[in-house]
Order: sequence, then C-alpha cells, then structure tokens
Amino acid sequence: MAAEFLSDDFLLQNKTACILYHEHAAGMPIYDYHCHLPADQIASDKRFENMTQIWLYGDHYKWRAMRSNGIEERYCTGDASDWEKFAQWAETVPYCLRNPLYHWTHMELKRPFGITGKLLNPNTARQIYEQCNAMLAMPEYSVRNILRKMNVKLVCTTEDPLDSLEHHQKIRADGFEIRVHTAWRPDKAMAAENVANLNAWIDRLAELTDMDIRTFSDYLEAIGKRHQYFHDNGCRLSDHGLEAAVAEDFTQSQIEAVFGKIRTAKPLTPEEVLQFKSAMMIEFALLDWQKGWVQQLHLGPMRNNNSRMFAQLGPDTGFDSIGDTMTAAPLARFLDRLDRTNRLPKTILYNIHPRDNEVMATMLGNFQDGSCPGKMQYGSGWWFLDQMDGMIKQMNALSNLGLLSRFVGMLTDSRSFLSYPRHEYFRRILCNLLGEDVEKGLLPGDMSLLGQMVEDISYNNARSYFPMECD
Repeated sequence: MAAEFLSDDFLLQNKTACILYHEHAAGMPIYDYHCHLPADQIASDKRFENMTQIWLYGDHYKWRAMRSNGIEERYCTGDASDWEKFAQWAETVPYCLRNPLYHWTHMELKRPFGITGKLLNPNTARQIYEQCNAMLAMPEYSVRNILRKMNVKLVCTTEDPLDSLEHHQKIRADGFEIRVHTAWRPDKAMAAENVANLNAWIDRLAELTDMDIRTFSDYLEAIGKRHQYFHDNGCRLSDHGLEAAVAEDFTQSQIEAVFGKIRTAKPLTPEEVLQFKSAMMIEFALLDWQKGWVQQLHLGPMRNNNSRMFAQLGPDTGFDSIGDTMTAAPLARFLDRLDRTNRLPKTILYNIHPRDNEVMATMLGNFQDGSCPGKMQYGSGWWFLDQMDGMIKQMNALSNLGLLSRFVGMLTDSRSFLSYPRHEYFRRILCNLLGEDVEKGLLPGDMSLLGQMVEDISYNNARSYFPMECD
C-alpha cells in the first residue's frame, strides 16, 4: 500500500526516525545563520499582496524549472501579471515530480498556510492562489509574523560592505524579538577582473569613509573602517562567493603595484587578478580573526553562463551551474597561510560540486586545533546540492571523515520568507538517516544519545558556534 504524500511521517521511513523527528527535531527553533532575505522587508514588516510576490519574485530555482517546462520568459521575469505568473508555475509543478521543488512547494503551502491534501496544478491554482492571498492580507502574515510562525530565533542576512545597515538598525530599534544580523559579503571589493567596476566600488568606499584611496594601504584602512562599522552593528560572520579558492603567491610590493594599476584604470593580467584576489582574501580573513568572526567560503559555482540572458536580466536569475575548477590545493594553501601564524578564524566550507564532498570533509581535519568543538565546519548541502541526495551525501562524508555530531546544521540560503520548511526537510532527512542505521544495528537504539545529537544539529550547535546571541 502506498504511503500518504506529505503525511506527518513524511520522509521518515522507520519507527526510530519518527521518534527522533517528532520528539527531538520538530520542536527545535531555527537558527538561520545564512540567507539572502531582504532586510528592508523585515524592517518594514512587509505584507505581500499575493503569492506571486512572496513566492516567485526573485526565485531562480522556480524560474529554471519553468523555462525547462517550455514557459516563456515573460512569465518568469517579464511583464506578465502576477496571476499569470502563478498560473504558469502551477502548470509547471506537476512536471517537477522527483525535483525537490515538488516537495518544497507543497511543504510551503502546508506551512504557514495550512493547505493539505491538495496538490498545486492548473485545476487547483486559482483556489490556492485566492486562499493564500486572503491570508497574506491578514496582519498575521506579515513578514515578521511569518518568521514567528516558523519558530525562527535568528536570521543572518547578507550585505555588501558599503551597505548602510539602516534596516538592521531599525529592526533592533523596534525591539523585534527575533534577532536579525548581517553577514559581510565583500566579493565586489576584490573583483579585479573588471577594473572599471572595481574602481567605481572603491570610489564609493572612499566617499563613505571620507578617505582619499590611492594606495593599497589606504584601501585596507578603508576596508577596515567598514569592517569595524559592521562589527559595531552586530555582524559576526563573513561570506565569500568564489568560483575557486585563491592562494597565489604575492609580495606586498607586487600588490601595491597591482592596486596602482587598478586606480589608474590599467588592465590587469590574469596572474595579477589572482594575486590581488589572494591578497584580499588573506586580509579579509585576518580582519575576521581579529574580531572573532566566522568566515564562510562558498566554492565552485560557474556564474552567468548564458551571456544573452545575463545582458538582458543581470546576475542571480537562474543561469549559473556547477563549475569544475579544482579546489583542494589552493584551498589548503589559503588555510595554511592563516594557520601558520595561528590566525585562522572559525571557518565553514561549502562546495557546489559533489565530487568535492570528501575533499572538503578531509580538509577540515587538517586545521582543527582543539580551540573549540568543530572550529572548521563542513557546510550543509548548498545550492544545487540543497536536496535530499545532496544532503545525505554531505552528511555521509562528514560522518565518515569528521564528526557529524558537531555539525552546525541547516540554513535557508534563500531570498524567500516561505523557505523555512527547508529546515524541516533537512531535519526529517537527518532523522531518517540515523533511524536507518539504528534499524540496521549500525547505531545503538539509545534515544537519549541520538535525540541529543538531533537537537544539537538542529539548533544547539549553531547557537554555540556563532558569536551571535538569539535571546
């Protein structure tokens, strides 16, 4: 007899898994230490007019699926009405069977909207759309109230060093009980492959810090001022998006010369670009170490592959893929340079290529130093690996080569306030993984031991690891 879809025991395929999830995982709060939620929408406690606005705007996961289903671009990013876009998503959903979007879609309708026993398809689209829209019109479905409904305790958004952080300041001034922090994302500060854009960014930095930035030393001083500003506003972690780890050899005089070329708008050689990026990554890490921050390295995506659509829509619109750049050697050099002088901050490594799972899991062990449990963390399945198979493989690699029990667990990495069921998804997969081992006799059936492990991975480890208070 077929199991019921999306039942209370969804993804839990044995008795032990059910106990672990319902008695230990389900009630744990959410510590969302990495996402891309718009802080201005939390500050204003935004209320969305309809499901398209809260669910489809900016969601390149859904856009990719719609394009694959033959849906015209105007229904993804174009000028179609909100209802027409929702209807085309509903047209696509039945074709998403075995894609994680099928699970996430119906989990997000279940929580927070309470829609169960009804699949999204063209026949149900209008009814579901209107039912959800009616709820979104209620004060109980404002952005802050959705976070409350999902039992979120902390949110960490991601901002450029030039951001004013005014929205985070307003959130704190309002006394909102869910802590909303920022993460420092300085990718544009080292993007030397486009000298014109980098110079424009540096000019804005100069204006913001009231400095004349002519030399590399000036640049580092200005960067340091913004890092301190972020720290003063509660920031305690950084985030770096890299196609590959960078660790080229360089001297101070070489970087001073490269920066001089940047400020005089002269093109750089590929080697100079890598040297500049390598120098900046070291400087960023040292700033993080000095202030006790956590650094996150997201490694491996190949971005903006469709040049025609990039020119039309810009970045982060669904035209990125898994890259195949080798990462082990430069990553080891980067971490070793910092560890050599005992200035390696707490670090989380994320990979986007599944072939790198064991590389990442073993790299961590090279630089654990006993200063705290799990100083070096293997980040959860990310982006294209943020699905059942990817999560299981990530946890298996960490289990085999490290300590799963010290894992800081799941994050949303999302731009949507409806993505929090992904934490439930992860927790169910974790509990089922452990439950299967118990049923096979590979782990003891000690519910106290296993239950504590589940609670720790769900919430406690992250709360202990990150230097950010959530109550």
